[in-house]
Amino acid sequence: MRRLLLFGIAGTLGFLVDAGVVSMLVHGLGRDPYIARVVSFLCAVATTFAFNRQYTFAERPRRRGQAGHYLVAMMCGFAVNYGVYALLVHQLDVVRAWPVIGVAAGSLAGLIINYLTSSRWVFIGRHTR
Repeated sequence: MRRLLLFGIAGTLGFLVDAGVVSMLVHGLGRDPYIARVVSFLCAVATTFAFNRQYTFAERPRRRGQAGHYLVAMMCGFAVNYGVYALLVHQLDVVRAWPVIGVAAGSLAGLIINYLTSSRWVFIGRHTR
């Protein structure tokens, strides 16, 4: 339960980064909301990886290439996440005006997939001290 709570904290931090970057790019710089979301997602992945590596899965060994594995794993969740986001941006004027709503809906949709891939593929095994 502790690990799931920490994963949720990491996700919340990732959401804040994701939402902040997409808002800055769309509202501050006038960028396309679809491309802005890809950039904001990559920033969020870097944030959540750092937190999850340091806190959520701290007792599990660090492996070479783990950050790359994490990015690949998060792409699974992102497929669902971005699909929900793009659908809402396409269908709803309010989400087009405030893409952070789509970011929130997409983030919730990808949460379970991200947790499962993180805990069962990326951060596996235990330290042998």
